[in-house]
Amino acid sequence: MALVDIPASAGTVLHPRGAVGVIVKAPADHEHSYRVRFADGFEASLKRNEITMLAQFKEGEICDSAHAVAQTDLYERVIYRCVIGSQAYGLADAESDVDRRGIYLPPADLHWSLYGVPEQLENDETQEAYWEIQKFLVLALKANPNVLECLYTPLIEKATPLAQELLDMKSIFLSRMVYQTYNGYVMSQFNKMQADIRNKGLVKWKHVMHLIRLLHSGIGVLRDGIVPVRVDAHRERLLAIRRGEMPWEDVENWRLSLHQEFNAAFETTKLPERPDYERANAFLIRARRKAVSEELP
Repeated sequence: MALVDIPASAGTVLHPRGAVGVIVKAPADHEHSYRVRFADGFEASLKRNEITMLAQFKEGEICDSAHAVAQTDLYERVIYRCVIGSQAYGLADAESDVDRRGIYLPPADLHWSLYGVPEQLENDETQEAYWEIQKFLVLALKANPNVLECLYTPLIEKATPLAQELLDMKSIFLSRMVYQTYNGYVMSQFNKMQADIRNKGLVKWKHVMHLIRLLHSGIGVLRDGIVPVRVDAHRERLLAIRRGEMPWEDVENWRLSLHQEFNAAFETTKLPERPDYERANAFLIRARRKAVSEELP
C-alpha cells in the first residue's frame, strides 16, 4: 500500500495515498526503490518508507507488544530474578558476565488487551532477560535447559510469594524428556563443531565446555531427580577445555563416555515419562487470577 500520492506526468495525482499495488521488483538494500505495479498497470518506484504491507496497515497496533511495553514498565512486574551461567556453575572468572534471568507477570488488563504482551523482556546492556510466565512454563515443560536451571540455581535475587510457590513445585517439570532435549542438542552441536574443525580449523572452546557441562547436568537430572547447577567436581577439567588446554581427542572421548552414562541413566531413571502438565496449568490459572490485582503477587 502506498503511503504517498502517486503523481501523473502532468503533475496531477494518478493514485492517492492508500492505493494498493503489487511489488514486482525489490531492491537489494533499503537505499534503493521498490517497483510497484497498480491495478491499472501503472508502475512507480517507491522508497521503503513510502510503502507498507496492507495486512500490517490493517492490524495497526493490534498484537504489537512494543505498544504494551511503552504503556507499562513491565520490568516492574518481575516476580522472579536469578543468576545463571558461569556465576551459578562455579566457572566464573574476572571477565565473566552476570547473566540474570527470570519471570514476569503482566497485568491482566494489558494481557487481555488487543496489544498483548511480549514473550520475553531483554536488556543486552545489563545481561537480563525475563520470560512472560506462560512462556516460561511452556519452556520448562519442554525441558529447556536454561529455564530448568533458572528453577534450580542457588543464586536467587528475588522471588515473590507467587514465584516461591513455583519454586516449591519445580520437580513437576522434570521428566524423561530431559534425555531427548539435552542429548539431542549436544549431539547436533558437536556435529556442527566437527564440521567447523574440518572446514575452518576453529574450535569455540567455551561452547565445548558448556556442552560437556550440559551432559553432566542431564545425567544428574535422570539419576537424582534434580538439576545440578554447580560443577565443582568437574570444574578443573571444564576450565581446561575453556582454556583450550585439553586436546580435541580427549574432549571427544569424554563426550562419548558421558553419552554412555546418559543412556544408562535414562534406562534406570525414576522420572515420569512426561512432566505434570495439569499442575503447571493449574498454577498458570492461579497466576492469571492474581494478575488482576495491581499489587504484584
